[in-house]
Amino acid sequence: MSFGPGAEPLFTYGTLQLPEVQLDTFGRLIPGEDDVLHGYRLEWTEIDDDRVVRVSGSDSHPILRRTDDPRDRVFGRVLALTADELDAADEYEVALYRRVSVTLASGMRAWVYVGH
Repeated sequence: MSFGPGAEPLFTYGTLQLPEVQLDTFGRLIPGEDDVLHGYRLEWTEIDDDRVVRVSGSDSHPILRRTDDPRDRVFGRVLALTADELDAADEYEVALYRRVSVTLASGMRAWVYVGH
């Protein structure tokens, strides 16, 4: 997948991969490319934001925790977002998450939402 100028790569591992969430959040379906993030593990957290629960269909969402253990890895997809779509993703993610820049197994730098 080619990320053109101005594209904001976002590594997704949970509900942002769902078609209904993409349509509601971005207004379109976004193609992605498989990748892996090492040094993190997947946990689950309860979501109490009614809009996010309604759009995703679940009140339990995955969340990443940094471990720095290279054996820990999370599989996901990288989406090429516009700056406005990245802002929309920020709005979708609740306060339990923060966006950080990481290097994926492919060598690509991307944004990802992790737990505080």
